[in-house]
Amino acid sequence: MSSCPCGSGVELADCCEPYINGATPAPTAEALMRARYTAHTKGNMDFLVSSHVEDTRGEIDIELTRRWAERCEWLGLEITATEQGAAGDTTGVVEFVAHYRDRDERHQHRERALFDFVDDVWLYRDAEAPQIETARRQQPKIGRNEPCPCGSGKKYKKCCGKAA
Repeated sequence: MSSCPCGSGVELADCCEPYINGATPAPTAEALMRARYTAHTKGNMDFLVSSHVEDTRGEIDIELTRRWAERCEWLGLEITATEQGAAGDTTGVVEFVAHYRDRDERHQHRERALFDFVDDVWLYRDAEAPQIETARRQQPKIGRNEPCPCGSGKKYKKCCGKAA
């Protein structure tokens, strides 16, 4: 027995495997997203294609996706936000970060995955880049040659701004 790669903490057989092998449909957009991540870790291109909306399946570069999935070491999935995607919804959004290693370098794949509920089945439609908030300073930047704000009377570069 092994823990599911999606990070749920549940055994693979009790988590994403039933969705991937077609035994049962994913009940939510998030469950499908987790199963799609797990399919990437297992190189299961059939599931990645079949869990995609039919009208855009032809746009999938299966061989490129296969090479990427097999070349990478998948390190974990982090779901950062969900919008709708539950029972009674017709659409859903799952924002996530997939952590992986490719050619000895760590990477993150960030995505807002868009899902549709079609004929009682959740399907992946498309992706958007997530909105990443830019960090903004609360106070103006202190110049190196300005007086240190600690009140020492020294220049900032010779006091609190001194490199360690």
